[in-house]
Order: sequence, then C-alpha cells, then structure tokens
Amino acid sequence: MRRSPLRVAIIAGTRYPIAQPFAGGMEAHTWLLATGLLAGGHDVSVYAGPGSDPSIGRLEILDDRPLDLSADARADVSMPSEPFMREHHAYQRLMLRLARDPSLDVVHNNSLHYLPVAMAGVLGVPMVTTLHTPPTPWLESAITGSESIFVAVSEHTASRWSGRTTIDRVIRNGIDLASWSVGPGNGGFAVWSGRLVPEKGPHLAIDAAAEAGIPLVLAGPPSDTAYVRDEVLPRLGPMASWVGHLDHAELTRLVGAASVAVVTPCWDEPYGLVVAEAFACGTPVAAFARGAIPEIATPGCAALAEPGDVPGLAQAIRRAAGLDRSMARQHAERTCSSTRMMAEYEQLYADAA
Repeated sequence: MRRSPLRVAIIAGTRYPIAQPFAGGMEAHTWLLATGLLAGGHDVSVYAGPGSDPSIGRLEILDDRPLDLSADARADVSMPSEPFMREHHAYQRLMLRLARDPSLDVVHNNSLHYLPVAMAGVLGVPMVTTLHTPPTPWLESAITGSESIFVAVSEHTASRWSGRTTIDRVIRNGIDLASWSVGPGNGGFAVWSGRLVPEKGPHLAIDAAAEAGIPLVLAGPPSDTAYVRDEVLPRLGPMASWVGHLDHAELTRLVGAASVAVVTPCWDEPYGLVVAEAFACGTPVAAFARGAIPEIATPGCAALAEPGDVPGLAQAIRRAAGLDRSMARQHAERTCSSTRMMAEYEQLYADAA
C-alpha cells in the first residue's frame, strides 16, 4: 500500500559534500536516503555542506558565515576555534529555523553534530537520528534527555549505545544494487576501497595481500596525507598500487573485476558499507572481524580473521578468493538493498508522524 507523501527535512554533515564520489559511507547513506524519498514521492529538503549534489531535493548549504562576535568575546581565553564556532552556529540557526516551519512532518538528522540531537525538543515534529558511530563525547552528552527517535545502523552500534539511550530501531544501511553491478572477478587481484586513514588500515591490507601472494589495488581519497606518506606509499610496488579516488562507475568496474575485496578496520566499524558494495559486485570479502563486519560478512561469501592478524588475513584472502561469486550477490540482494532500507525508514517516519 502506497503511503501518503511526507515533508521531510534531512540534516547532513558539513565536513564532506553529499555528492559522488562519496567521501565515506555516511555521505553515501545521506544521498541514498534523499534520492529514495524523492523517488517515493516525498517532499525533501536537504541541509548539507558545500559541493553537495543539487539533485537530492531542495538543497540548502549549511550557513557557516564568519561570526559576528565582539572583541570582548573573541578575547576570552575559553573561545573555541573559529571552525568549531561556525559549525555550532550553523546548526543552531538551522534548528531554530526548522522549529518555525509548520509544513514539516519529520526531520531526519543524519549528521554527527551534537546540536540537532540536543535541540530536538524545540521542533514541532518528530526527529529521527541515525547513529552512524559508537559513542563520542559531544554526541553522548547531547543524547542525555534528547527527544529524538534513535536508529542504529547495526546491532553492534546499538549495543555500543546500550545504557546511554534507547535505540528505537536497527535499520542497516543499504546500497543501490542496480548501480553496483556484478563483475567477472577475473582480474586475478584483490581490491581495497575507502578513505586512506589509519582507522581503515590500508597498510595492513597491503601487507596481508603480499603475504597471500595476490596483487592489491587500492582506491580512495588520501584523507590523511601524513599517514599515506608514511605508511601507504612506501609499501607500493609490483604487488600493490593505488589508483586514487575513483568515480562510482570506475569503482564498480574495479571491485567487480577483483577476485576478493579486502576490508581492514582498525576500529569498531559501525556498519561496513564497502562489504555490501563488494557483495553486490559478486566479489567475496576477506576482512578483520571488528565491529559490525561479522553481521554482514557471513560464511559462504566472506572469510574473517581476528582483528589486526595480518597472517590470518592473508589466509582469509586466499580462502575468500575461491568462494562462489553468485552467493555474494545473492546475499547482497537479500540483506543490503536500499529498497529494504527505504521501506524501513518510511515505516518509521509514518509511525512517528
């Protein structure tokens, strides 16, 4: 049964644009959420950072204009940094503005900023907040007493917030299965994709692939240039190459051509979107069993190793490369689709509104 259209405001983060190629899973999630709601006939406004895709609804760039602070205020020794204050005031102005908008049915906070959570009570409509991370100091502080409805992106993330707030639903992230098409997997190489940062561990992927005797291709933005310089570039050579930050079509072809996708979280991954993307391309996964990865990287289409165990990951790479690619795609179709994700969010909106 088709639901009545809703007027939805989506609050995004400001650090990266909501546009392809996505900087990370949260940006991809926001884009899918907005475009999925539009396709469902809903009225969508998105408040996001500069450079965001204007096709995702009525896009408004979050205002981070220079602050009009007095000399006395700026002279105070407790004055936070200018970027911190600008972001704080951008979200504060937005929340006060949304509180005065009588046309809204629901506000979806898809940012990591504390102010939308803390100010949920000023709105005249329900707010849904998707928790994409384990507890952080500012966010945990804001959640105490918040009137938001909270959604976790995995059972693992829900468990991390247990005792700090009530998780109303677990709605796992989804991907557009049509845009992540099945590839041949005949490239004879392993692939690693994501932001090149210490917590994603690409240097460990290089070491494990080398030990497994399988060439590795890395794709992603160099988000931590010092880390890339010190830990990634020195490891590149005949058995490891880095192709930069690819657009969606290029990345799909690369992942689909790989024999195995390597996933090396060095922190408790809240969901693990790269796992779902690999499965959609028919590419089995070898990964560290951290965070929510074991929830979605199930036997038959993935091989797991203990966190940080490079020799164990090398063995997992060899095992995963021999798995049935059709099982990976079937698993993605059963559990990782954006259609499933959108249906669950639409039901939550309807229940809340």
